[in-house]
Order: sequence, then C-alpha cells, then structure tokens
Amino acid sequence: MAETTGQGYSKYLRLINIVFDLLILNLVFPPLFSGLNVNTLHFALYINVCWGAIAYFSGFYEVYRYTPIVQVLSKIIKQGLLFALVTIAFFPFSKHTVFDRDAVLTYIAIVVSVVALFKIAKFYYLKSYRLSTGSNYRKAIIIGHTEASVRLKEFFEGNPAYGYRFQGFFSNNNNHADVKGAIPEVKHYAEQNNIDEIYCSLNELSGPELKDLVDFAESKNKTIKFIPDTKDIFSKNLRIDYYEMFPVLSLRKTALDEPVAQLVKRVFDIAFSLVVIVLVLSWLTPLLSMLIKLESKGPVFFKQSRPGIDEKEFFCYKFRSMQINETTEQSVTRNDPRVTRIGKFIRKTSIDELPQFLNVLKGEMSIVGPRPHLWSQNNLYGATIKKYMVRLYVKPGITGLAQVRGYRGEIATDEDMINRIKYDVFYIQNWSMLLDLKIIVQTVVNIFMGEDKAY
Repeated sequence: MAETTGQGYSKYLRLINIVFDLLILNLVFPPLFSGLNVNTLHFALYINVCWGAIAYFSGFYEVYRYTPIVQVLSKIIKQGLLFALVTIAFFPFSKHTVFDRDAVLTYIAIVVSVVALFKIAKFYYLKSYRLSTGSNYRKAIIIGHTEASVRLKEFFEGNPAYGYRFQGFFSNNNNHADVKGAIPEVKHYAEQNNIDEIYCSLNELSGPELKDLVDFAESKNKTIKFIPDTKDIFSKNLRIDYYEMFPVLSLRKTALDEPVAQLVKRVFDIAFSLVVIVLVLSWLTPLLSMLIKLESKGPVFFKQSRPGIDEKEFFCYKFRSMQINETTEQSVTRNDPRVTRIGKFIRKTSIDELPQFLNVLKGEMSIVGPRPHLWSQNNLYGATIKKYMVRLYVKPGITGLAQVRGYRGEIATDEDMINRIKYDVFYIQNWSMLLDLKIIVQTVVNIFMGEDKAY
C-alpha cells in the first residue's frame, strides 16, 4: 500500500513492488530468448519503458489499504494484457530477431503470473499483518457528526484489516459521547496526537473553515478527505475512492507522487549528474582548488546543513566562495565582504553550485526542485508563510522554477520569499519531465546572459 503509517515504513512497499516487478521482467527473458538473436539491451529498454508507461496510465501501482481485491485483480488483468501485446509487437520491428511463439508466450506467462502472485500475496499478507500485530495503521478523525460520518466510523471499527484507528468526531453541533471537541480544536488535536487522516463532512464546514483545514493538512503533511453527503462538491481536483460501498473524496495527488514519475526523475538525475561529474568536475575541481587555496586559507569545499525532503537534514556541497567566517547562517548580500575575488566569479556564474551534483548522486537532491534554504529561513518562514512546508515534500534542487524566474539570491523582503514559494508550489503541482528540461535550459541561458541577483 502506498500510504505512510503510524510506523512509517509502508511508504517503501510500493517501491519494493516496482523493484520486484522489474527484476522479474529483466531476469526471465535472457534464458528463454537465448536462441532468438534478440538484442538484450534493446529489448530490456523496450519492455521496461512499456511496462512503466502502461503501469502509469493504468494506475497499476495505485493499490491502497481500502482497495478491494476485485479492483486489484482488474489492474493485474489490464496490465498483463497490454504487456502481452507490446511484447509481441517488439518482434515484427526487429529485423534480425527470430519470433518463437512458445518462448514469447512462456515469457509473458511467467512474468504476469509471478507479478500477480506477488501482488496478491502482499495484499493479503498486509491485511493479516495489521490484524495480528496492530501495526501499519492510520489514525483518523472525522469532522462532523452526521449520518454519513457515523457510517464511516462504523466502517473503520468494523473492518480492522484495513488498518484505520478511529480517534473521534469533532463537531460544533453535537454533544455525542464520541465528539472530542469543536471544529476549531481540530488542528491542535491533530498535531498533538499524530493524526494521519482527517475526514470532513461538508455539511458542518463553511468555505473559510474548509480552506483553512486544507491549508493546514498541506502544511503538516496530513491527508484530508471529504465525505460526500448532500453537497455537490465533485470537481476535477477531487477523486472518488470506495471503502467497500462507502464513497470518499480526496484531493488529487500531484504527478511527483506517482512512483513511475519518481523513478523517471531519479534515473534522469543519476545520468545527468554522472555526466557533469565525469566531464566537468573531474578537471574543474583541481583547477578551482588551486585558485581557492591561493587566495584564502581553508577547505576547497564548503559543507552546510540544510533542510531536505520531509525536513530531513543533509549537507549541501559548494565550492568555497568566502573567507572562513562564523556567520554562515546569514544570506549573502550585494558586495558582501565575506566573498573572495574568485568567489565573486564562481558565484556570478553559479560554478560554486556544481559540487551539488554529488548531493544529487547521493539521492539528497534533484537536478530541478525547490532550492534548499538556510535553517534560519526555514524556521522563520515555515511558521509565517502558508504552503511554505509544501516545498519540503520533494527533494530540493540545484536549480528551480523560482530561480529561473528571477527569485534567487538575497531575500530582502517577505514578498521575495512569498514569490519563491508560489513558483515552488506551482512546480510541484504541475511537474513534468518537459518542465524540468525547460528549467535546465533556462538555467544555462541565464548563466551565460548573467543574472542581476547572482552575487
């Protein structure tokens, strides 16, 4: 299942599922196709891309704790049939390859059977695991005490295998024993009790209250869902799921929440960073090391703690561009006396950022994403600017949409930071590989044209 849990490990289950499937995909065909003159590299690349594309568009890996087994089987059948078609389609376009019907059908049968067995076994194992151990659970509260919300509570309590722990209702209009408090108390209770999911009965929420709760859930990385009682709230931004026969609406996820998108982005990051490290840093580092050392004492590289994805600490690498000082948590300003002569040049051309490709290779950063801020900025603006924490849902980037739109360097006013956040949130909500490529190209153009705020 895809959600994070009270124990915090099930977020890896989808990744495990993908890795297992890809291993089966790539390990089965070499012995079966050994006499068919198949180009192993071409076929492996073809089936991996096809499998990923089919899975992405069919939602093959979108299996949650509330997904019924019938839907799981439907996803397996759809994935298996489409994969069979694209596998067979490879052979007519490969001139020198021999098509062996028995070998191809055996390959398809083994892959689909093993993947299906693993997926079904994992599905039932997790349900039984939740029942027997009480682990892998989600703590949930419901806003509003209505007929529909009571039915949802009964579903949670009557289906422990789904792994939900109902904590209580919040309502302004009801004094039922299950009501923990009024709606204004929800945010404090959710934070203090590590609530994972908030379900809202819209009959008891005003427009401003609903918007405030959505902003709260986004900033605190909590899931918010809606109970469709009497209001017409269906829109393109909502999706409907069924907990057995009970409908629940939730905000649509962004593209970067999809495992296939994450895999594509990660593969691109690794390939791009290796090219830069081998072709640029391999000769540039010795040259800059000499120039940096000649001008000032101290290390060649500057290593600074920054907040990364989910606000986890990592150390961001740069070529040192300043004299050794005790004020590294202060942003650089125009004509900053701490910056050396060689530092001015490498900062102006963004060469000082190149060691961050090592951070990318380590998986701490991405090529494109929200820039990692100083901890002092993170603590200040995280508490004052709405949606600031949304930028920490993804890996920080060497470059980003805010930077190529001119919002880089010194933060002179709150408005500077607000505009950065707007672009960061837009990037996260509208990510595509094409957008990443456009940002990279614009970054290179800006470096050669020069940027007023690069100092």
